[in-house]
Amino acid sequence: MTSNKSPRILLFCISAIIIFSALASYVQSSSGEVRVTEITIPTQNGQWLKADLYKPQSATSENPAPMAVVIPGFQRSKETLSNLSIELSRRGIVVISIDPYAQGGSSSSFSTRAATTQGYGMFAVVDYVYETNNLNYIDKTRIGATGHSAGGLAAIRGATYFGKEAKKNGTMSKLHSVFVSGFIYRGFAKKDLKPISSNIGISYALYDEGAYRNKLKHGDMRLAPEALRIINSSINDKKNHINEITIGKYYGNSSEKNLRVVYNEKVLHPFQPYNQEVMANQLSYFEKVFDLKNSLSNDNQIWYWKEIFTSISFIVSLFMLIPLTQLMLNTPFFERIKKPIPNILPKPEGKGKILFWILFAISALVAAFTFIPMSELSKTLFVEASSRKQTWFFPQRMNNAIMLWAILNGVVSLIIFYTSYRLFGKKNGVLFDMLGLRIKRSELLRTFLLAIMIFAIYYILLSTIYFLFHVDYRIFFIGIRVFRPAMLLLLVLYAPLFFIFFLSNSLRVNGAMRFSNVMKLKTLFFHGLATSIGLLLIICIQYVTFFKTGTVYWTDGWLYVNLLFGVVPMIFFLPFFHNYIFQMTGTIYLGPMITCLVFIMSLLSNTVCYIPI
Repeated sequence: MTSNKSPRILLFCISAIIIFSALASYVQSSSGEVRVTEITIPTQNGQWLKADLYKPQSATSENPAPMAVVIPGFQRSKETLSNLSIELSRRGIVVISIDPYAQGGSSSSFSTRAATTQGYGMFAVVDYVYETNNLNYIDKTRIGATGHSAGGLAAIRGATYFGKEAKKNGTMSKLHSVFVSGFIYRGFAKKDLKPISSNIGISYALYDEGAYRNKLKHGDMRLAPEALRIINSSINDKKNHINEITIGKYYGNSSEKNLRVVYNEKVLHPFQPYNQEVMANQLSYFEKVFDLKNSLSNDNQIWYWKEIFTSISFIVSLFMLIPLTQLMLNTPFFERIKKPIPNILPKPEGKGKILFWILFAISALVAAFTFIPMSELSKTLFVEASSRKQTWFFPQRMNNAIMLWAILNGVVSLIIFYTSYRLFGKKNGVLFDMLGLRIKRSELLRTFLLAIMIFAIYYILLSTIYFLFHVDYRIFFIGIRVFRPAMLLLLVLYAPLFFIFFLSNSLRVNGAMRFSNVMKLKTLFFHGLATSIGLLLIICIQYVTFFKTGTVYWTDGWLYVNLLFGVVPMIFFLPFFHNYIFQMTGTIYLGPMITCLVFIMSLLSNTVCYIPI
């Protein structure tokens, strides 16, 4: 990319982001038929919830509509289930989609079992809606809740909680109906189901990775004791209890609040919310229990258009970093950090080639075999976060595992590079000046300042887009979202440690494996594979084992493995950014500074965070 083209390319990127964000917002609002507003709900003990309120125009005080609280699962924000919110609100249902406690923009909770004891905040939302006169367009006799994974646990716990409250007070349960997606192994004991006086729908993935925790150790719900207890809880006469479930059949009666249904779609756990069949089944359930007369078929879905538009915005926003960096480097203050591109490295031959592939294999194996141990170590080193207690000391439970892995693999990569350079490269024509390491202190400071400015511009644009259109940059559950100010403090805490990995990657790509001045696309793909192959190997081991045996290889750590679906794509594309920015500066530093700030803030704002209230 030439410097004279960068302003035009940057303008094109910004224009594309605005256009596709506007289109995503248009879909989210169902062509203007639904008003989407962010709200903050104060809850008990000084806690609060951030939520999106989807209000259909058809919902009025004269024609009150049913309402559903949408509860994302562990590590998820309200945006990750906007697809469900869109489809429910299209059908005339008011939706309040929440950021669960300690996730997204919501506060932490004083409870270490917030999903179980507070429904991730859903209990407080239902109480508020039921008791306030403000939401006069909601039919308070038809309040539902639905969630995926841990959000599903929150939903069924809500049915138990409000069922107990109703029996104690001699009233109807505030929760008319619940729909539980992707969760069945807890909350379905007889003692939990007995107080429930709400309709219950279940959607459990046939290929759910967490099925090893179920009574029968698999995801087939036809004979699952947990699912059978759900169905039989609607049948008063024990003689008529069933021994096998007909998937998709409705049992019981909605008007008597004992309707039950179980779905068992052929899908994996993390992708369950984004499956059209799953969505259709859930829509069918709510239309039935809320007795909706709707002209839209359950297969008439538009949510995926929003995902397409935000995905394009996501990709373009990252590509935008290149012309933005080039434009900033053309200013008088920052052009001083630009250096000539160092001479290319001599291509390894003979023993050098053998050593290259040996080191490549060692790096991949170290990356693969250290991830789960580092995940387990994080539980020991960061006890408070792992115990879901409020803390400022590395408060992100899942990020802590990734951070330890990144530190270890970054250090190992630096050691391998140094050893290879001292013992072989230096003796075979590799000069220090070829590595892109030489930089003055003043230049390094300017480089860091430039990275900060690019990071700020990137997120200012994102905040503007969110303010105008109420959408972020997202590919399903992989997203770059706005963040609350406290996240900047965590960025200062986490980024320096993550930077070890980012710097080692830039050094590896540009200082150890740069055998031509301008890398071809296939070479960059090779570098991307080299960076991510260790984590890809973990995913392969996990799912090859799963499909062969029906049980994942890593059981206790399966949530950490699922986390890799969002981490691997980011890591794969690091070499692309690092090499392109290296071509602009002639040094290895600016690329990892920018990518570390942008990508780590993405991780920080999308993961569970137990910072004090």
